[in-house]
Amino acid sequence: MTMHSPKEQIKIVGSSGQISLGKEYAGRTVLVEEREPGVWHIRTATVIPDNERWLTPEAKQSIARAVDWAKENPASEPTLAESTAQLAALTLLAEEDS
Repeated sequence: MTMHSPKEQIKIVGSSGQISLGKEYAGRTVLVEEREPGVWHIRTATVIPDNERWLTPEAKQSIARAVDWAKENPASEPTLAESTAQLAALTLLAEEDS
């Protein structure tokens, strides 16, 4: 994390209760923490909508199990005979579907 020296600026809160943080923050989402009355800590943030938080604890466990399985069962190159047999089986399935 890059550390910056503190930079103070004087801002005036407009009649609608807004302050401008500058054009470099235009359109950004910020987290505003009121640490005590009149004292705010403002940080840029990335918000992930609830319906996009797919990596739940259950999903993490499932992924961890899959990774463990993959470590115990490394991939291997099929032999020519195995590839030929698999291709023949797929060809039969395709012919049955048509």
